[in-house]
Amino acid sequence: MTDPVRRIHIDLGEIAREAATPVGANLVTRPTGRAVRGAIETRLAGVRRPAVTVVDFSRVSVLDFSCADEVVAKLLLRHLDPEAPRGSYFLFRVLDDVRAHSISEVLDRHRLAAVCDVCGNRFRLLGTVSSDEQAAWAAVESRGRLAPGDAAALLGRRGEEAVLSLARRRLVYCGPGGETTALSTLIRDRSR
Repeated sequence: MTDPVRRIHIDLGEIAREAATPVGANLVTRPTGRAVRGAIETRLAGVRRPAVTVVDFSRVSVLDFSCADEVVAKLLLRHLDPEAPRGSYFLFRVLDDVRAHSISEVLDRHRLAAVCDVCGNRFRLLGTVSSDEQAAWAAVESRGRLAPGDAAALLGRRGEEAVLSLARRRLVYCGPGGETTALSTLIRDRSR
């Protein structure tokens, strides 16, 4: 069976070194953030959809708010735009809570949310979400997948609505058959 969701890994430490930025693996300043986001967009150009892209900050020494805004928020805003290609999903990977905090602050400013792998296999939902969305995301994340109707059975009618909201915001993947899958499951699951 052909895997319906492509997995892409983008190492931002590598991008910073390739770009020979004067700050090395430090992602600071808006111009650096714009250059890094441009490099990400170039790597994603022509990618078939759906795809979950892991934007990996784990080899980045410093991440300031202006660079996080340029890389994370503007990348998400572009791909959530109704004119953008459908099926772009992003998962951010950081080494510690300090970098996760920078990403979370930027997401909150834009009223966005994203899935973040903090410290390796500790997935969290960062940014602005409702309590219903948080509960629904936690249910999907803990189980990996929910069959159609599972959200309502686990969380009630509001849970089903919250899962649909998460899917619209591309925080979970909803397959053609209605199965909802956690982004963390998609990046780990090679059997699909």
